[in-house]
Amino acid sequence: MKVRKLLDSFNYAIEGIIYAVRTQRNMRIHMIAALVVLTACFFYDLTKMEILAITITITMVIMAELLNTAIEFAVDATTNYYHPLAKLAKNVAAGGVLVTAINAIVVGYIVFWDKLKYINFILIRKIKSSNPYTIFIILAIVCITTIVIKAIFGEGTPLKGGMPSGHSAIAFSIATTIALTTGQLTVVILSYLLALIVAQSRVDSEIHSIIEVIAGGIFGTLITALLFRVFG
Repeated sequence: MKVRKLLDSFNYAIEGIIYAVRTQRNMRIHMIAALVVLTACFFYDLTKMEILAITITITMVIMAELLNTAIEFAVDATTNYYHPLAKLAKNVAAGGVLVTAINAIVVGYIVFWDKLKYINFILIRKIKSSNPYTIFIILAIVCITTIVIKAIFGEGTPLKGGMPSGHSAIAFSIATTIALTTGQLTVVILSYLLALIVAQSRVDSEIHSIIEVIAGGIFGTLITALLFRVFG
């Protein structure tokens, strides 16, 4: 009986995590970021302390988001009218998530920055010597391919809605183009940051879902890299 209760408690906890991932956009973003960072760990020779710092940081961010979600549900369940204290409770909980997210950025910077500075730019140097008109051809191919895929899925219009997000695909295509034609890491980071802002704006305006935006970003990045490889 005790074993059964223990298993039930684990099941309830897992159900709570799954529900948070399914219903909370920020939770999905945190999960995707965690997967990206954990995947990057395979490509770099990290020490035990660096891996420990990354693991603890990821756990803190996810735990903070789960607590924030729980507080929001508890407040909504007990308050069916506007109350300033309820608003403050939600804001404080969200502030806790923000603190852990900022800490995660700092930890990521400390762990990965020196390693990223020595990326091998052999492919980038090769692409920089290619015909500049290739860039415009690749962007045109990405746009046309995105429209074709939208037509296949039969959702949205070429410029609004549907799978995948055209704006995200083009934004990440341009960011990838900049990344492959410059050797400056700062420029690369800023380019992808702008692409993320474009993608986020499509979700905030409720034109696209988070899945459509992610699909568009991945599609634009992969197609651009593949075409650069071929034309290069």
